[in-house]
Amino acid sequence: MNRQNGDVTITPGQRLSFLEQDHFKYDSYPVLDTVIMGNARLYEIMKEKEALYAKEDFTDEDGIKASELEGEFAEMNGWEAETDAEQLLNGLGIEPELHYAQMADLTGSQKVKVLLARALFGNPDILLLDEPTNHLDLDAIEWLEEFLINFENTVIVVSHDRYFLNKVCTQIADIDYGKIQLYAGNYDFWFESSQLLVKQMKEANKKKEEKIKELQEFISRFSANASKSKQATSRKKVPGENPARRYQTVQPEISLHRFPSEP
Repeated sequence: MNRQNGDVTITPGQRLSFLEQDHFKYDSYPVLDTVIMGNARLYEIMKEKEALYAKEDFTDEDGIKASELEGEFAEMNGWEAETDAEQLLNGLGIEPELHYAQMADLTGSQKVKVLLARALFGNPDILLLDEPTNHLDLDAIEWLEEFLINFENTVIVVSHDRYFLNKVCTQIADIDYGKIQLYAGNYDFWFESSQLLVKQMKEANKKKEEKIKELQEFISRFSANASKSKQATSRKKVPGENPARRYQTVQPEISLHRFPSEP
């Protein structure tokens, strides 16, 4: 698993949204526009429409184009876009008087809330949230929890807030040593399951080590017995006196002498 690059495959027609980490990226835009930009195509249509209707020499071709844009805009529920964006901002604690302010005029925590609203805007098919509770107050966190609990599409959350994970997650992906293990349930269920798995692995390793030790001791004993047996066999083969020689009959030496005969 390479953490620096990879491929993302999304079903055609689906939209992926994620929480921006660059707090200064939209400093030149109004707050409300920043939120609506979460749906890039919808924001693009809005700006195209504004540019067409602002033309002094509005032609028939412009009218046809505007009609096409209006149809697509309506299909995307564009007429409710500003209202939806304002509801997200209000829920996260951004006061109405700031909705038309420039992003550059907001504090760091306010920017985080606007960027979070941007990610949530437009009912994305896939929502990626990296540490979404950072810099949020308790009211904003509680609102976000309820929003995600009722969110019907796919949400992937990376967070160190175990209480938040307990509230919103239905599956936990444990990434370790380049592998992903999925657990059905919230954070507490994952923790208990993973600890049980670690315990089982330790017990299995302990039994394995005991088995290896037992095998090594057996080999040592076998080797020692084999060595003794080999030494005994070697002693039997050492050259020495033949015991059979002890029982051989000693033949006396006989000397024959010839005596002269008597006259």
